[in-house]
Amino acid sequence: MTTLELDVIVRPRLRLALPLEHRSSFIEQLLPLAKENASMIVVMQSTATEEELNAVLARIQEHSLKGSVIYGEERNIVGVIGSAIPSTLREELERLPGVQEAVRITRPYKLAAREFHPQDTIVQVGDVAVGGGSFVVIAGPCAVESEAQIMATAFAVREAGAHMLRGGAFKPRSSPYTFRGLGEEGLRLLALARAETGLPIVTEVMTPTDVELVARYADVLQIGARNMQNFQLLEEAGRSGKPVLLKRGMSATIEEWLLSAEYIMAQGNPNVILCERGIRTFETATRNTMDLNAVALAKRRSHLPVVADPSHGTGKWYLVPPLALASLAAGADGVMIEVHPDPDRAASDGGQSLTCENFAALMPRMTALAELLGRKSHSLVAR
Repeated sequence: MTTLELDVIVRPRLRLALPLEHRSSFIEQLLPLAKENASMIVVMQSTATEEELNAVLARIQEHSLKGSVIYGEERNIVGVIGSAIPSTLREELERLPGVQEAVRITRPYKLAAREFHPQDTIVQVGDVAVGGGSFVVIAGPCAVESEAQIMATAFAVREAGAHMLRGGAFKPRSSPYTFRGLGEEGLRLLALARAETGLPIVTEVMTPTDVELVARYADVLQIGARNMQNFQLLEEAGRSGKPVLLKRGMSATIEEWLLSAEYIMAQGNPNVILCERGIRTFETATRNTMDLNAVALAKRRSHLPVVADPSHGTGKWYLVPPLALASLAAGADGVMIEVHPDPDRAASDGGQSLTCENFAALMPRMTALAELLGRKSHSLVAR
């Protein structure tokens, strides 16, 4: 290695299905590069030699810029640090031997950007891998209401083929007088359902002070749409080390959504799942407008897995099946669907919840479409 002024980061790039316990170092090593606000990424060819890498670093230094190297298993990546990047630098670097491409990074989020990490991230939740070409289904009631209700739903969605169980123990409601969840008792019931069915559980956390409590029970911490920009909550969830499912705010842009993901990742937690749940528009015929543009665009701009929530996206149970299928076609890595054994008597969101029978009828259709699209339905959940 030459005497160039370098910050050398030695860490293999994240591989598909990398064990969860090794993933934190991926972010820990990339984080200094992100904080230095790298303005360009130079991707070396897999066959590039050390001499070719040094030539790239020397050319960067000629322009009074600094290079930071990420050593990878497949190829090395050089981050270019500095604000005044000449317009000709990209072309100069791409002409050098061993360089595959040079990519300008103009987005304010770094760790979540695909330019920073071209390979898709897979978030491992127990035996379930979210991302990487599989299609994961998260299903369950809006709120945990009783042991009988959550157990009946858990067994029904598992038998139909769901991979994870959702259910709210803490519920943010528009009115303070409506049912707002069972709290820790709801978490205990979710843990019981997991023990009986083997399904990992996804449940919402609403305040930074509740993160430790919810993390003791949950496999995935959900950040709801209303809390997407609760930055203290995002940071605390990131520090928990648990996978985080981040819902897009009802009026949030895609950039704001990805910046919220950046808050979580900046705490050393790479295990973020983005969730599109519809946005608020002028349309009143549905609860929200299901923005499938966001699914496809988020997959292009970010390496993080993206799931869709057609239940909140439409607010109408009969619109959930077609929008779930459309989400799969748009490239979503999974869907999250509200299912209740008796929606007419649900304590919350009964109008957008499928019955167990309707959910069971939808699953084969999603499996058939996944096969047609060359996707694989996840099948690693212990039954």
